[in-house]
Amino acid sequence: MQVKRQPGIPFILVTVFLDTLAFGFVIPVLPALVATMTPDKQSQAYWYGLLLGSFGLAQFFSAPLLGALSDRFGRRAVLLVSIFGLGLNFFITSIAPWLWLLLVSRLIGGASGASFTVAGAYVADVTSQEERSRSFGMIGAMFGLGFICGPILGGLLSPYGLRLPYFAAAGFSLLNWLYGFFILPESLPANRRSAIDFAKANPFAAIIALTKVQGIGSLVWVVVLTAFPQFLLQSSWVLYTTFRFGWGPRENGFSLFVVGIATALGQTVMLGLLLRRLGDANTALAGLASSCFAYVLYGLATQGWMMYAIILANLCGFAAGPALQGIVSRAVDPRHQGITLGSLNSISSIMGVIAPLVAAPILAAVSGLDPTDWRVGATFFVAAIAQFLALGQASLHFRRRRLIRAGAP
Repeated sequence: MQVKRQPGIPFILVTVFLDTLAFGFVIPVLPALVATMTPDKQSQAYWYGLLLGSFGLAQFFSAPLLGALSDRFGRRAVLLVSIFGLGLNFFITSIAPWLWLLLVSRLIGGASGASFTVAGAYVADVTSQEERSRSFGMIGAMFGLGFICGPILGGLLSPYGLRLPYFAAAGFSLLNWLYGFFILPESLPANRRSAIDFAKANPFAAIIALTKVQGIGSLVWVVVLTAFPQFLLQSSWVLYTTFRFGWGPRENGFSLFVVGIATALGQTVMLGLLLRRLGDANTALAGLASSCFAYVLYGLATQGWMMYAIILANLCGFAAGPALQGIVSRAVDPRHQGITLGSLNSISSIMGVIAPLVAAPILAAVSGLDPTDWRVGATFFVAAIAQFLALGQASLHFRRRRLIRAGAP
């Protein structure tokens, strides 16, 4: 008789790690792959932005729906579909001879990219409210570990062919799917599942509903204003370092390796320290402030080593996301964790559409400037402004909540 496995965080952490590892393989390679199909730097910047934005657009519409499906049918089945779709995305990219086919593969990957949404719901299923932020931090740490291994391995594979990392990513997605099929247990029992409300699964309706949850309200705008600079950084990093420092896939792979280390440390060690000393709200504020300064410094960096120093100095910044996610998760009905976290992911996804569309023309405009010109870092200055607005909005939100709890008029 087979013993039924009990759901637990280690199961889902492995899934997140393998998923991120596959993504990490291809991040430092995509701009170089696009460059082989475009005639100049400006075309490269625009197509790169379009490919990044298309993934976010597909994810924006699919995330609440997939989250709602996981509330109805369980987390495991939706994760398996998601992982398969991501693997198909990587495989198509590895053989695509045309830019339009790359675009199709990105749409497939974005539409099925529910792994992080459903992983968050899975963790919410099996953890107490008191441990929720710390558990989300563990997911972030595994995301970081995937980025430690993935980009550096992708960078090392790239000299042997720009498409080889995509074959490797497809292989790891297959491994992840096999792990999920044979090992990953279900976390949501049948008596806690809820019917699908397709009206609420609409991404616009889901986000509006989230703003009406008591205790969250304007905090949704903080998530929006925080997601935008994060995606702006992701959209700009590889091309910015190429224009500014002349980095290639190998150097960018190493830099993202350091980002992965910082993410893992920030969302485990630093997050734990800050939560014990400051609590969720003040941890989020400290992280937002730290990242605001980091964006400015990225844009002003004149030598490659400075980027590494700024990454490591911004460990506190990586703690803001899990703290905010924990606050939101505790405020909603446990039966609706999937659609709630899907709504949060939708917010991030639409920023993943807008940010590349903002970054692409800026990067195209500065591509011809001297590498030492401060304007080359323009995308990071825009990111800093958005992060500063997020910090201000978060400060107002938490101040109002404290006044309400204190009974102030």
